[in-house]
Amino acid sequence: MNNSHSTTVGYILWIFGFMGSHRFYFGKPVTGTIWFLTLGVMGIGWIVDLFLIQSMDAEADRKFKTGPIDYNICWALLTFLGYLGIHRFYMGKILTGILWLATGGLLGLGWLYDLWTLNDQIDEVNSSI
Repeated sequence: MNNSHSTTVGYILWIFGFMGSHRFYFGKPVTGTIWFLTLGVMGIGWIVDLFLIQSMDAEADRKFKTGPIDYNICWALLTFLGYLGIHRFYMGKILTGILWLATGGLLGLGWLYDLWTLNDQIDEVNSSI
């Protein structure tokens, strides 16, 4: 059974769900952005998501494949050190890691890009190894 994402991590990120964190983590960047811009659709969507975390986890597990790059580690690195590009070094993307380190995640725009695409980036790296 593929277990690329963690329900526990999803619930931890849900605490900050009004910012869309859990939705980005589970590979839902559009609704993550909507949650970010509307504070979890004025808190109502945030409460509803409490009951949807398990299904979002199952969907992410079906969509994204496990491999040597761990989704949870990479998401933690992006969340806490994204501006430094540490998550990119972890994925083996040394040149863009250096670029993120030197420019603060391309002045934050690269960090936003990675919020939208990190699951796909990890999936691509795991598929190529």
